[in-house]
Amino acid sequence: MDHLIFSPADVDLEQSPLRGDLRVETYILGAFNPGLTRLPNGNLLIMVRVAEALRHPIVDNHVHAIRWDEECGFVTDAYDVSTVDVSDPRKFRLLAHQSRVMALTSLSWLLPVELNADGSSVVHVHYERAIIPRKSYQQYGVEDARISKVGGTYYMTTCSVSAERHSTTLYTSIDGLEWELHGIILDHQNKDMLIFEGLVDHKFFALTRPLGDLYFAYPPGSPFEPGPSINLASSPDAMHWRPVDTPLLRPRKASTSVMKIGGGAPPVKTPEGWLVLYHGVQPGTIVGIYRTFWALLDLENPAIVLSCQDDEPLLEANPELTEPLKDLMYITGVVFTTGIVEHGDMWIVASGEADLACRITHLPKSIFLLKP
Repeated sequence: MDHLIFSPADVDLEQSPLRGDLRVETYILGAFNPGLTRLPNGNLLIMVRVAEALRHPIVDNHVHAIRWDEECGFVTDAYDVSTVDVSDPRKFRLLAHQSRVMALTSLSWLLPVELNADGSSVVHVHYERAIIPRKSYQQYGVEDARISKVGGTYYMTTCSVSAERHSTTLYTSIDGLEWELHGIILDHQNKDMLIFEGLVDHKFFALTRPLGDLYFAYPPGSPFEPGPSINLASSPDAMHWRPVDTPLLRPRKASTSVMKIGGGAPPVKTPEGWLVLYHGVQPGTIVGIYRTFWALLDLENPAIVLSCQDDEPLLEANPELTEPLKDLMYITGVVFTTGIVEHGDMWIVASGEADLACRITHLPKSIFLLKP
């Protein structure tokens, strides 16, 4: 089973947290990249990233962006169109700065959506529990939740966006619906942090993905391509993280993921090893072609990669799914996996499709077995 479970049309704008402050028309650019977990009642929860954008961003030769302010709530800022580059539909670049400075075409908040046990239908949309900016480091939104359950606690990492920094923040919950913000746990531009669903040697482990504008060359003849890669970190408490010295998963020159790779779903424990679903990006569109691949890590030492299946993608963008939404499409070729939950002899996988909608896929556990 492979279907879209939630899309922009399913968001009730009248219940948007931006309604109380903004006096201009907005629309839902995307409802996508859902964190996934199972609630105590047996139902599934997807934590949907809702990207809310201005219906008319350009007024009087100025392009506008939404920002959250600690005193005024949600406000808009204006930039002269002659000073920006709007070639990327998700963001625009401010050309007057010496550094590479961006502003977003939308502001993201998180919407908890409860599904039935197999992810085939929506049970309830929890607007009253929406997660919105609360601190200055979230002034441009809260993005891309990833949820892991360790012991009796749910741990949710999110990307918080602001002029201060582009950081990873941590929320925790006992019931999966009421969340407490604990603040920044990884600093500037370390995205796609995924906490393992279980301890290893009494420690938390997580996948991380540091970003930067500068990478150094591998030696001639190396099989690896310089650029964003997936690293490993450990922590005694899920708050204070130390990187593991050796890199974990890196783009290979011979693979289709030569542009960059990054974490997808939180690693889950299987008899074969820690199962990791991650994304690989190939040049080809404005944002690149995103596909989902998988790897297995050693159960006792996750720094050991037992298998890395980066030749054939596990998931690819499916144009048939988004055909009914074609009038809303602004990018193509993107599937971005963000969650995985066990369901009998299947894995239920949640992904963002085309940065537009939430996709649910059922995959048999048998496909992740190590080959003899």
